[in-house]
Amino acid sequence: MSDFWRLFFSIIIALPLTFLTLPAHSSPILITQITAGDFLELGVDKMRHGDYQEAIENFNQAIALEKDLAVAYSDRCLAYLQLQDYHQAIADCTQAINFAPDNFEAYLNRGVAHYRQGDYPAAIVDHNRAIALKPSDFRAYYNRGLAHAGDGKDSEAILDFNLALTQIPRITSLLLADIYNDRGLAHFVLQDTQAAMLDFSLAIRLNANDYRAYFNRACACGRNGDDFGAVRDFSQVIRLNPSNAQAYVNRGVAQYRLGYHLGAISDLQKASEYFENQGKRVAYEKTLDLLKNLRQQISFATEIALL
Repeated sequence: MSDFWRLFFSIIIALPLTFLTLPAHSSPILITQITAGDFLELGVDKMRHGDYQEAIENFNQAIALEKDLAVAYSDRCLAYLQLQDYHQAIADCTQAINFAPDNFEAYLNRGVAHYRQGDYPAAIVDHNRAIALKPSDFRAYYNRGLAHAGDGKDSEAILDFNLALTQIPRITSLLLADIYNDRGLAHFVLQDTQAAMLDFSLAIRLNANDYRAYFNRACACGRNGDDFGAVRDFSQVIRLNPSNAQAYVNRGVAQYRLGYHLGAISDLQKASEYFENQGKRVAYEKTLDLLKNLRQQISFATEIALL
């Protein structure tokens, strides 16, 4: 699942500085003052290259020269979002809104920061304002849908994902895949497995390299009792994301139900190794317990068969 925010790009043409020895009667050299806009462009360029801390320094310099420059606060918010400093991101977006009350991007970005803090009602409020300012932008609907889903309002989330699908440019297939995947999750939570399966399949059709849609469709297959389908899709997850321990666990369970006991044991052993290597102690211990129980059940079933 993806959150969207604005990161605009600027091209800065670096002109070589040539020092000349001027004749006695040359015109005086004109010294150009560096402006807030210059620092702003430098900051955007730094963000484009992933240098978020340096970008913040440039935005600080822009603000020092022009304290009411709303776009500098809005862009500094983006850098703080990338650094996961959501408190400061919210403060910057609020300041941008104070200087420019109709700043769509500031409401959108502050909504993202609230969402990542787990404050879903506040995120919804900000995205409502963003939608009021720019009702044709799919990002606000999609982000509000994520916030509704986080708040347990999956029916509202589906409505927002539908609205996002009506606004998104059709050439952005990867973003479409994200929306279908998230709408599928909302349907899944509401136990509409058929609709969830359809959405996950659409997401896979649009982006066959996203393991999340395969994982979600595998879970839907499991809920439908289609263990063959679950094994198929969890295998795709493992192919795309080989260290996904949870996929090994789930595939192991599905294989056990199908009677593929050796495959089930192998998957659970692999899952336990990944959980241990990833430092996920609780998951590691639970997987070992599951493996122990599975072996006991297989042994018990074998003894009955021999009677």
